[in-house]
Amino acid sequence: MSSPLLKRELGVFGATLMGLGSIVGTGVFVSIGIAAEVAGPGVILAVGIAAFVAVCNGLNSAQLAANHPVSGGTYEYGYKYLNPWLGFTAGWMFLLAKTASAATAALGFAGYFLNAVGVADRTYLILTALVALAVLTLIVLTGIRRSNIANTAIVSVTLLSLAVFVAVGLPEVRWEMAALQNHSSIGSIFQATALMFVAYSGYARITTMSEEVREPRETIPKAIIFTLVLTMLLYVGVAVVVAGAGGADKLSLPGGTAAPLEVIARSFRIPGVSQLLAVGAITAMLGVLLNLILGLSRIWLAMGRRLDMPRVLARLNPSGTTPYVAVVVVEVTIALLILVGDVKTTWSFSAFSVLIYYAITNLAALQLSPAERLYPQWLAWVGLGNCLFLAFWVERQIWLTGLALIVAGLIWRAIVRLPARN
Repeated sequence: MSSPLLKRELGVFGATLMGLGSIVGTGVFVSIGIAAEVAGPGVILAVGIAAFVAVCNGLNSAQLAANHPVSGGTYEYGYKYLNPWLGFTAGWMFLLAKTASAATAALGFAGYFLNAVGVADRTYLILTALVALAVLTLIVLTGIRRSNIANTAIVSVTLLSLAVFVAVGLPEVRWEMAALQNHSSIGSIFQATALMFVAYSGYARITTMSEEVREPRETIPKAIIFTLVLTMLLYVGVAVVVAGAGGADKLSLPGGTAAPLEVIARSFRIPGVSQLLAVGAITAMLGVLLNLILGLSRIWLAMGRRLDMPRVLARLNPSGTTPYVAVVVVEVTIALLILVGDVKTTWSFSAFSVLIYYAITNLAALQLSPAERLYPQWLAWVGLGNCLFLAFWVERQIWLTGLALIVAGLIWRAIVRLPARN
């Protein structure tokens, strides 16, 4: 008996906002700071290179989703166009990376929120993060339509705050070419590019929820392209303001918990920008957390359908709008990681995991027939090469851990599949 399908309720506008809600959060408020700490002013170049790689991957994701519009993203594409082992690897890496990112977003929200209300006691940090997780989980359990409404409100506030930051900050830019030429080795730029790539990777949420998109062959490519173009313009603007107005060194994250863009905004001559940015940061973290709960639950749903995970994860609510068991599992796993998260380590691990995930995406795109293909095949080759190249520019212990977890996941799959073969 086949599993029931989710209802199609998202159009181009809603899907684009889902993508923006997934991207514009920890990406701009966290990863630019970490990348600047690694590469200094070279972060501007890293933002641009990462955008190019993301465009290649985004277009390949779009044409795969348009031809195979079901929940699960590259997990499903790996199964359909490659083989079950690569499909499982993609789903496994997505779960690991994005669960860690969701915990980071929850802790990030808690930190910004407590700062905004003047609570200095960090003992409330974990409790606040858990409350935010619980509230957003309840919203997701009500279905994609209400989740979309909440996401639209959250993204609107976030984009407004960042637009003001860029608009007010550009006149403050004072370029010092000598400073821009220092502290940016090729290796540091490549590492920063790998870290920045994660900041664009939220568009995958559009493909993981493609089962809920109306007219997917038209809607998904448009939504991904709009999402990436808007994000690239925003990131470049923020990076230029940071490097030219405040100095990229101010963006570093001591202890992994600072609010670096606020530090830059406080130096602006127009008052109130840092306060608006703090509000934008709070909504951004909520938006990322909301969209990660949505995306992760759809991967658990897809893996439950294929019995790579327990079948109970494929259950939908009576209205067919939410995989409610998968959503609860996502909440529990994120809650566990909230207790032990470290921003820089988590983000670096996410970078490696996401790059492997998209390497498999591009490999699957190479298998599309001429009739299925929407874009030139060379885009898939460029995306594949860049993903594999950048994945190993993160810290050595990170990619070694990532490889070990891939092996562990494949062993798990072999064990759970034994009864099916006997």
